[in-house]
Amino acid sequence: MTVLVMNAMAAPLIEQHLPEWIEPRYFRSAEELLELAPEAEIGWFDLYQPTGMDKAIRLATKLKWLNSVYAGVDFFPLDVLRERRVILTNGTGINAVTIAEYVVMGMLTVAKGYREVVRSQDRHEWLLDSPGKIELAGSRALIIGYGAIGQRVERILQGFDVDVVKVRRSAGQGALGTDAWRAQLGTFDWVILAVPATPETEGMIGEAEIATMKPGSTVVNVARGSVIDQDALIAGLKVGRPGHAFLDVVTHEPLPPEHPLWSVPNAHITSHLSGRAQTKMFERSVIRFLENLHRFRAGEPLRPQVDLSLGY
Repeated sequence: MTVLVMNAMAAPLIEQHLPEWIEPRYFRSAEELLELAPEAEIGWFDLYQPTGMDKAIRLATKLKWLNSVYAGVDFFPLDVLRERRVILTNGTGINAVTIAEYVVMGMLTVAKGYREVVRSQDRHEWLLDSPGKIELAGSRALIIGYGAIGQRVERILQGFDVDVVKVRRSAGQGALGTDAWRAQLGTFDWVILAVPATPETEGMIGEAEIATMKPGSTVVNVARGSVIDQDALIAGLKVGRPGHAFLDVVTHEPLPPEHPLWSVPNAHITSHLSGRAQTKMFERSVIRFLENLHRFRAGEPLRPQVDLSLGY
C-alpha cells in the first residue's frame, strides 16, 4: 500500500475513484497535516494559505511525489524537494480559464470605464456619457508569459480583433524573445504579465520599463506582485505612464489597509481573486491527479511536472 495524504475537502470527489493500492489519509487543518506528513509517500498538501505547507513538506521525509493545485510554486522549499528527488506536479492550466477571463474583464473594465459606471449606480446617478471610450479592436497587447494562461488570453483577444504579441524564450512566429520586448514596450496599449515567479522575473517591470510604457496604456498583472517594482508603478500611475494598472496580485498580500496603492485612482486592485472566481478547480484537479496516479504506478512521467531547478 502507498500512503496518500491529502486535504479532506477533495475527499468526496476522489475517494470512490482511488485505486486499491492507495491508502488515503485526510487532514482537515494545518495541525492535522503536520501530524500526517511524515508518513506520506504521495502528498497533496494544499492549504488555503499555501505558505503553511513549507513545514509539512520538510517533515515528509518519505515523500516520492507532491501534487498541488497551485500553479506558482515559489513558496515551496524547492531545494528540499530537489535534494530528496521528489516529483512535483503543479496546477499549471487548472485555472487558466478563469484567470484568462479575469484578464479580459480587467481590460474591458478599464476600456469602458466600468468602475465609474458602477459608482454612478451607487449614487443613483444617470450618466449622460460613457466614462470610457476605448475599443479593444485595433489595440495592441503584449503578453509576457506564454504558458496556459497567456495562450488562452491570446485566443480570447483574437476574437476582439486585438493585435497580440507574446514573449517566450524562443522568438519567432509572432513572438519576441525574453529581452527583445523591452525595445518595443512603448508601442503596446496593454501589457499583460502571466510569468512564473522566479529570480529571473522578479522586478522585471521596474522604473526603466515603466518610464518606457505608452502614455495611457494599461498593465495587467496576474503573475506575482514581485514581478513589478510597486513603488515605481505608483509613481508612474500618478503621471499617466501607464494610464492604468489592473492588479490581481500585489506586494504584500493581503495589502495593508494603509498602503498608498489603495488610494491611487487609476489602480484597480482585485485581491488575488482571479483563480478563485470559478467552481471547477477541484474537479479538474482531481481528474488530473487520478490520471497521474496511474502514470505513477506504471513508472511513466507525470504531467505537468515542475523543473525544480527552474522553479516552474
